[in-house]
Amino acid sequence: MECVQAHSGKMEEDLSLNLQEKQAVVAEVSAQVTQAQTIVLAEYRGITVSDITKLRANARKSGVYFHVLKNTLVRRAVQGTQFESLAEKMVGPLVYSISADAVAAAKVVYDFAKTNDKLVVKAGSYNGKVLDTASVNALASVPSKEVLLAQLCGLLQSPVSGLARVLSAIAEQKAPATA
Repeated sequence: MECVQAHSGKMEEDLSLNLQEKQAVVAEVSAQVTQAQTIVLAEYRGITVSDITKLRANARKSGVYFHVLKNTLVRRAVQGTQFESLAEKMVGPLVYSISADAVAAAKVVYDFAKTNDKLVVKAGSYNGKVLDTASVNALASVPSKEVLLAQLCGLLQSPVSGLARVLSAIAEQKAPATA
C-alpha cells in the first residue's frame, strides 16, 4: 500500500489518508518493524519515477520492504520498538527501507545511492542503535549472511580437504608397487 505517490520526482501533497487507511499503514509498517533488524532512511528529492521503480524492484529481490511513507505514521509504528530512537530522524521526504536481514536494507539503498546522487542516506538503525550516514554505508559493505556462511564453510573444509590429500599421498607412497 502506497501512502505517498511520487510523480515526476515530486511528492504529491494533496494526497491525504482517512483514519482507516492511516491505521492500516501503521499496522503494515508495525508488522514489518517487528520482524526487522535494520531500518534505513533516505531522502529522495528529485528522483525520477523510473529510478524509484528500479530501486523498488531491487529492494523486492533482496526481501526489503521499501516504501515512501508519511513520517508521522512511521513514528507511530516504531513506538515501543528497538527503532523508537530513530523517530527523531524522521523528517522530510523520506523513503523507508526495512529488512529482517541485518544488511539488506542498507545494501539496497547504498548500492543505488552510489549511482544516483539524488538518493541521500540520512540515518538508520540496527540492533537498537541509531546509525549515521557513514555507519549505514559501513553496514552496507558487510557481506550478506549467505556469503559469510559460505566463507566459513570454505574455511572449515580447507583443513579437512588438505588432510585428506596428505593422507592420500602417504597411502600412495606406502602402497606396494604392482608390476
